[in-house]
Amino acid sequence: MNKLTDQFLNPVYTTSQDSESLSADSGKPQDYVVNFLEKEVGSDLKSLKNIGDLLEKMRGENDVLEGQVLTVPSSVPPQVSAALSAAEEARCSLEDLLQREKFISNMLNQHLQGAQPWMDNLGQMLNQVDTIERHMKYLRCLQHIEELSAVVQQCLMTSSVWEAIRAVDSMAALDAGLNQSGCSHLQDFLRETLHFWHKIIKDRLANDFEKVLTQLHWPIISPPTQSLTPTANNQEISSQLELLVTQLLALQTSDDLLSQRALASCGPSIQPASSATPPFQAPPLCLPIQIMLLPLSRRFRYHFYGNRQTNSLSKPEWYLTQVLMWMGNSSFFMEEKIQPILERAGAKVSARVELCRGLLSLLQEKVASDASKLLYDDMLFCHLVEEVLQFERELRSNQSYPAVLPGLLHLLLEDSILQKWLTVEKKMAVEKMDAMLSAEGAWSSQYKDISDMDELKAPDCAETFMTLLQVITERYRALPCPSSQLKFLGLQRELVDDFRIRLTQVMKEESRCPLGARYCAILNAVNYICTILGDWGDNVFFLQLQQAAVSLGEEVLLGGLGLMEMGRLASLEGSLFEGLLALLDRLKGDMMGRLLEWTMREITDKAKPYCQDRWLSLPSQHDQSTMSLSSSACPMMLCVRDRLLNLHQVLSLSLFQLAWQGLAERLDNFLYQDVILSNHFSDGGAAQLQFDMTRNLFPLFGHYCKRPENFFKHVKEACIILCLNVGSAILLRNLLKESEEQTREWAGAGDPPPESALHELGIYCLAFCDVLILLNLRASWPGQ
Repeated sequence: MNKLTDQFLNPVYTTSQDSESLSADSGKPQDYVVNFLEKEVGSDLKSLKNIGDLLEKMRGENDVLEGQVLTVPSSVPPQVSAALSAAEEARCSLEDLLQREKFISNMLNQHLQGAQPWMDNLGQMLNQVDTIERHMKYLRCLQHIEELSAVVQQCLMTSSVWEAIRAVDSMAALDAGLNQSGCSHLQDFLRETLHFWHKIIKDRLANDFEKVLTQLHWPIISPPTQSLTPTANNQEISSQLELLVTQLLALQTSDDLLSQRALASCGPSIQPASSATPPFQAPPLCLPIQIMLLPLSRRFRYHFYGNRQTNSLSKPEWYLTQVLMWMGNSSFFMEEKIQPILERAGAKVSARVELCRGLLSLLQEKVASDASKLLYDDMLFCHLVEEVLQFERELRSNQSYPAVLPGLLHLLLEDSILQKWLTVEKKMAVEKMDAMLSAEGAWSSQYKDISDMDELKAPDCAETFMTLLQVITERYRALPCPSSQLKFLGLQRELVDDFRIRLTQVMKEESRCPLGARYCAILNAVNYICTILGDWGDNVFFLQLQQAAVSLGEEVLLGGLGLMEMGRLASLEGSLFEGLLALLDRLKGDMMGRLLEWTMREITDKAKPYCQDRWLSLPSQHDQSTMSLSSSACPMMLCVRDRLLNLHQVLSLSLFQLAWQGLAERLDNFLYQDVILSNHFSDGGAAQLQFDMTRNLFPLFGHYCKRPENFFKHVKEACIILCLNVGSAILLRNLLKESEEQTREWAGAGDPPPESALHELGIYCLAFCDVLILLNLRASWPGQ
């Protein structure tokens, strides 16, 4: 409204855009005025009295606009003038502030320059105070150490062992607090003092502890007997034992600290180069157990080190068995005498397990040393590995040693020892394969006389080979490292592939006579290995190795696999033996195909007279008193029977299933092509053919399935077509011909399909054209 009013009363100030819109709407200012009046007044004559008010309103708006924009040559608009005045005042205020800031900055610089000597003097004084304070702390710490040392000395003089132990613990805590300190001399003094008093206390307690243990007949190196009567002062000895064990446990903290300091100062050079890092770093042995191990350690080193006869590289079982005997003989003493004291002292350890840990440390050092000396002697190295594995089994089972604690197996995972183990394992496996394949009874089954145990009919060489692989699995199953287990699995896969190649070579030599016993034995061997590997693929142990191989990305086992194959392995849909199984299945399929080919070649030779029989001239069934097998079919039937019996005897059950079904399929095709489609049949010939098939051939396979005719679909359905009565045959032929013509003319969509008619007759396999061909082979048609 205001905009329109301005345009109406002040057209001079209308913008070009408004002028364009105005001219676009009405073309002339007068037209715009007329439109404006029409809008405001309208056609109602009574509203003309409001024109005066409208005029006054527009005059007021016009005056306001003139006051805002009216200019005089010597002045500026009032609002612009006010803005300029405010800007000038702001500029003056800013200049004043800048002057004040410059003045204050100069005063501040002068003040800082005057105060700089004071600041330098104060900094020197603060540095001196800090130095004096550090010296005071150093002296107080030194004084505290001397006080603790004096306390320990005083307590030892008065036999206050508990107070001395507490003072030593305070020294150990102070040593731990000074661990990050740069005062090396203070640290050395504290550690020397701690070591000095700790050794004195430990030696005193150890001497007393050993005396008590001697009274309790420790160490127990022979099986304990119940005939030992308790001593008169048994209660006093038990009290002394508990007191000494508790005091030694209280000294454990400082002992662990000093042990760690000693290991850190010696560095890794003290460790033998052949030792492997255990998978789990156990805490140090508790101090009482360390002292109890001393006599056993002396005995062990006396007998199994140096020039003693008992220290023999060829007899690792001597020291391994000795340690197991010590563990077993000492378990009752540890559980009855030591374990209750540890529990009352709040020590969360097992006395028996701690003793086993200590004895195992002796064995670990000994086995690592012997293994490095036997790397160039295969027989002694294998003997050592076997004895270590046997020791590990007895340790975990008989001694109930926790699985989380390391035994001896991690020593076999050191690179040079593990590689030697793999090399020897492969060498001996190859030698055994050569021996088992060249043995006299390599291709005969050791269970051939026991029908219940001979379903797979595996030859002795295949069974021995899989037993060899199973023994290898049992050897590496207990290894604590999955990557090492996967190396042995890779070796097993390599051995299986090597054995497959050897079987293929022997098979090629026997391929001249596929029906022979050795050829079938090779086929049984391949099938047996496939069966065992398939079972291994579902075994929990191998499934865990499969997951480990995927997670570790083992190139040896997974090399060349795509993302899809890797995904199948990760989801446990496949197995690590799939590649081997595919090669073995291919070999089995080739051998089975060659076997059936030779069998069919023999059957077809016997079936030639049957194929050339005079089917067209045979009399009808009602002309013969009884039906009997065709004389020309007897050689063929005898051959089929003999071959089925022979295959059933020499092949495993699963292979025989494949064999007789494959033979039935080939025989069905042969009879359909060479007997039925190659001849014309009278009613008698068709009836004779049906009798030969249903009453003689099919029952030969009926021993192995309930409905053998289902495996001879072509022959069975062809016999149905050939034996139809004349009326049914005519109707069927006409129906099929009409269906064929309608298909060609794209018509007859509403007529019933001929499939229903064929299905009523039991025809499901043969096509329409095949049925027409068979109908044309019939000789008995009206008018012929």
